[in-house]
Amino acid sequence: MESAPHAHGRDERAGRPTGLVAILRGLPTEDAAEVGRTLYDAGFRTLEVPLNSPEPLASIRVLRSVLPSDATVGAGTVLTVTDVHAAHEAGSQIIVSPNTNTDVIRTTRSLGMLSYPGVATASEAFAAVEAGALAVKLFPSGQVGTGGLRAWTAVMPREIEFIPVGGIDTDSIGEWVRAGATGFGIGTSLYAPGRELAQIRQVARELIQAWDGAAAQLRKLV
Repeated sequence: MESAPHAHGRDERAGRPTGLVAILRGLPTEDAAEVGRTLYDAGFRTLEVPLNSPEPLASIRVLRSVLPSDATVGAGTVLTVTDVHAAHEAGSQIIVSPNTNTDVIRTTRSLGMLSYPGVATASEAFAAVEAGALAVKLFPSGQVGTGGLRAWTAVMPREIEFIPVGGIDTDSIGEWVRAGATGFGIGTSLYAPGRELAQIRQVARELIQAWDGAAAQLRKLV
């Protein structure tokens, strides 16, 4: 599989995997530019601001304005169609949810954004795909496990991505990739409000290194 080590935002047309997604829960808007640049410089190309953060739409606008065009900025913890429209207007390119809401998925896709609905069962995963999702967020990832993911990859369309979220670290990335994961959502192990930029940078680089080390084992998206 062709693999670009730092192409961590998904290019749907090229069939590239999503890669690592920085979940910036609690991000203060005044910190958005510095945090965003720090993560980008460390190799991250996809950043998600959960909507239960302070002024999330403002932070999305800041990130979109300061980051290069190859960065993907999105909204997380999106629960309603109204939230989808608001995130889209703020410049969001992806919509991430903790649950499977088919109206949210369909609206997201109709607006030209990628949908990452949360799933914990095979039935939820199939419902999400039927609604138009090209990727599903395994949440919490431990509930599905690598054994469950292997079973899912045997029955789901091969072009569907699986993105584990929750408890992912440098030691577990390789095992998940071998099971079929094509990306990960990384939250508090990478970012928390008030964390020093140097620490964020260091953790980000370690995660990128682990991802790049597993890239040769990524399954093809066809």
